Amino acid sequence: MYVIAGLGNPGKKYEKTRHNMGFLVLDEFASMHGIRVSKIKHKALCGEGIIAGEKVLLVKPQTYMNLSGESLREVMSYYDVPAENLIVIYDDLDLETGALRIRKKGSSGSHNGMKSVIYQLQTDEFPRIRIGIGAAEGLDWKDFVTGTVSREEADVLADSIRKAAESIDCILEDGIDIAMNRYNTGKKKTEDGKEGND
Repeated sequence: MYVIAGLGNPGKKYEKTRHNMGFLVLDEFASMHGIRVSKIKHKALCGEGIIAGEKVLLVKPQTYMNLSGESLREVMSYYDVPAENLIVIYDDLDLETGALRIRKKGSSGSHNGMKSVIYQLQTDEFPRIRIGIGAAEGLDWKDFVTGTVSREEADVLADSIRKAAESIDCILEDGIDIAMNRYNTGKKKTEDGKEGND
């Protein structure tokens, strides 16, 4: 069994914001497979299906971003799913807008939702898919991530959301190494502001 979790904030106010990339990718993936993510349990909206012969549970924590780990800890414990069978999808300020980055494991970076997940699960050894939302460019980062995207960004991000959803299929069917080779795009900004590889 796989748990596929998109991170975001619940409610109409946050629906189309940069911080809700995880929710938007999960919605796209659910739509591709005809799965309704509507059952409320474990402090989350959940939906179940069979994909590539695997049972999958799609999860959208409803705790607000900074407490996302509370919901995922409940899910992982209840279903007794190993960490390597968890895939977490979220936005990343450190990647250029629309960049896609899949990794097998790693730190939370500056993302508070991931900090919560890693703290609650007591491990960072699980795959993740990051969607680049670009730098705040002088704006307060909290205002930036909870702000709606511009028209120019929207087209770029819509394409990334679709590719990220496709990459989940690739992970389930072909494994994460192939998915990383096929879907990883864009560069990470280094601390001095220059572009660098992740």
